[in-house]
Amino acid sequence: MAHPEANQEQIKVIVIGAGLGGCATALAMNHHGHKVIVLEKLKQFRRLGDSLGFGENALKLLERWGGKELYHRLTSIGNQAADMQIRRWRDGKILAQQPLMDMAGYIGHRGDYHDALLQAVRDAGIELLTGCEVVAFDEDAPAVVLADGSRLEADLIIGADGIKSRARELVLGFRDAPKSSGYSCWRAYFPGEHLKNDPRCREFVDHDCVNIWIGEDTHLVQNTLRGGKEFNWIITRKLSHEADIEIKESWFQDGDMDEVRRHIVDLDPRIAAALEKTESCLDWKICYRDPLPTWVSKSHRITLVGDSCHPHLPTSAQGASQATESGAVLATRTYEKLRFPRTRLSQGNGEDLRDRWHNALKNLDEGAEVDPESVKMRNRWLYAFDAEEDTLQRWDEVSKQGLGQTIVARPHNPVVKKLVDFAS
Repeated sequence: MAHPEANQEQIKVIVIGAGLGGCATALAMNHHGHKVIVLEKLKQFRRLGDSLGFGENALKLLERWGGKELYHRLTSIGNQAADMQIRRWRDGKILAQQPLMDMAGYIGHRGDYHDALLQAVRDAGIELLTGCEVVAFDEDAPAVVLADGSRLEADLIIGADGIKSRARELVLGFRDAPKSSGYSCWRAYFPGEHLKNDPRCREFVDHDCVNIWIGEDTHLVQNTLRGGKEFNWIITRKLSHEADIEIKESWFQDGDMDEVRRHIVDLDPRIAAALEKTESCLDWKICYRDPLPTWVSKSHRITLVGDSCHPHLPTSAQGASQATESGAVLATRTYEKLRFPRTRLSQGNGEDLRDRWHNALKNLDEGAEVDPESVKMRNRWLYAFDAEEDTLQRWDEVSKQGLGQTIVARPHNPVVKKLVDFAS
């Protein structure tokens, strides 16, 4: 986002990646008057993924950049339930209830959100080139080189190319390998019609609803969309032999439904019936990367956004929303300093929630009640934030604070990090 007193001369921007973060960033840069080209290595887009949430912190920005029509389309995609229930694993007893907006805002299918943002990019007249795989960078120009040998130059290059980002390697100067988080997700998405004839689980597919079952070192999220037409479940569980896990970052690895069934032998029979009828699932080994020492290259002309620099755990329910916020603030080193503390707090929210859910029932005396507040989601503080307004208010102060920031690990905890400013 440009400073209000900056030279408003149009700059040329290349965005690498036409995913959610890339589309949002392209809309932001276009809205502020810049010439944007989006490069996507896929030749065709498919309806990939399953449930994903957009909070008001992102939706207000997307409405500003794409208009009320985009806002209404995005909100209509999401789950229309008023509340969500957090339940006990073994019997489904409701431990806490809170507004669904406290979770992730509007929860819908990732593919539907992606279609809406892709259409908004096209409607805005932004050039979107598919089948364009970036294989090399020239930081001095700056420029990108494509697999067919062609070369494109710009004033600014933005790597929105996801967790396996090639742009990140250039920005860092080295390849950062994924690390096991010690957790994995089984995920499935299918028509709700498959379940409507089973009285055991019919209550979860006759209307939009979100329910969460929490157990020891595990939890299950169920999401029903479009009045029961689509059904999604996700189980997150702690892995028992982390040292033996092959780290494989894949969203398409087949899961073992027999293993799932062994995992849910003591699960609430109503939702267990839905899982028993599931024909197949995906097994996503959740990886993480240490917070990056920088999001911006040495020349300040190549920068990262979204999962390429601040990936979130599923329990954060803020990955897409935080990528959208970063698209709003993009401004090389000052962007990095404005965004880093907030994205770390948002990432930490996901870690905290997972740990609270997975430990709530441990060592609990028979008959003892769980404090509802101890298992509720704590995302609402994120939604009132306006990334563009915050940038305008803090730009002068933050831009004077030196050039960068680095990260040091807190001893004995590879996930939790703290920020150290070069200027301090």
